[in-house]
Amino acid sequence: MPAEWEPQSAIWLAWPHNRETWPGDALAAVQRGYAEWMRALLPDQAVELLVSGEHADSARAALARSGVDPGRVCLRSIATCDAWIRDYGPTFLVNRERRSLALVDWRFNAWGGKYEDLLADDRIPRLLNEQLALPRFEPGIVLEGGSIEVNGCGSLLTTEQCLLHPNRNPGLGRAELERVLSEQLGVENVLWLGEGIAGDDTDGHVDDLARFVAPRTLVCAYEEDPLDVNHRPLRDAYQRLSQHRDERGRPFEVVKLPMPGPIELDGERLPASYANFYIGNRCVVAPVFGHANDSAALDVLRKCFPGRRVVGIDCNAMVRGLGTLHCGSQQQPRA
Repeated sequence: MPAEWEPQSAIWLAWPHNRETWPGDALAAVQRGYAEWMRALLPDQAVELLVSGEHADSARAALARSGVDPGRVCLRSIATCDAWIRDYGPTFLVNRERRSLALVDWRFNAWGGKYEDLLADDRIPRLLNEQLALPRFEPGIVLEGGSIEVNGCGSLLTTEQCLLHPNRNPGLGRAELERVLSEQLGVENVLWLGEGIAGDDTDGHVDDLARFVAPRTLVCAYEEDPLDVNHRPLRDAYQRLSQHRDERGRPFEVVKLPMPGPIELDGERLPASYANFYIGNRCVVAPVFGHANDSAALDVLRKCFPGRRVVGIDCNAMVRGLGTLHCGSQQQPRA
């Protein structure tokens, strides 16, 4: 599994359409955000968009209204229950010697069986591969793409809260899961963090906590306010990362990434984090929330990615669905 910053041939997205995820005016705002996201990436890579036939015309119209040429977006006629393709979609692999691609088709159980109406998205990798015709591996375990993060050199980052949760793979312990990750993704060094951020219904996905930005450099979300519910788990993540070593036994550089502070809906905390950014070929697209820390977070990312533009996308509507940009995307590496 390559690192996200390695060359990509495409980004895979699923057109947001679920009105239970985004009721009222939120859905239109999320669709505008997706169009803005595509516009930022399209100069430098293809966009593959899963959209059912009933939503295809409205998707094209929404893209056109936002200044995106619908002809530049490859619409794949595949119906989805929801937009979170990072978690139910495939993990793409590269064989660098043969310059070929394959994919891993994990099981998807809607984040531990929380949403019965979304379970059908488990079929998406198979349907997608009917069009791609790539070698497809089925390890037979539950795993979501947002629960893992790799540096492309042999190290993988995940959380105990998610991968060891009994609602995913009961009976599989740390050693067994590390073996599966090694076999399926070509990693040799599995690094464990503890808990995720407040409001995260995925049981602690790592892509809201910490992300690799270079083989030996990570950004770690950090909440300075000791009274904030996220202060303790993020401090713990930072401390663990400072002690972890890479696949060759070398320490990492860990850069603090600020948090946007409490963002709530009907009194409930939402999982808003600047760490949920997407790394494209020439552009990093990051969530922003109209918070005072937006500019500081973007500045951190600009220093981490000096050769890429960093674009902020307003995700106040998107995060109501309990995810943002990284959750809604999957990268296809270049073979």
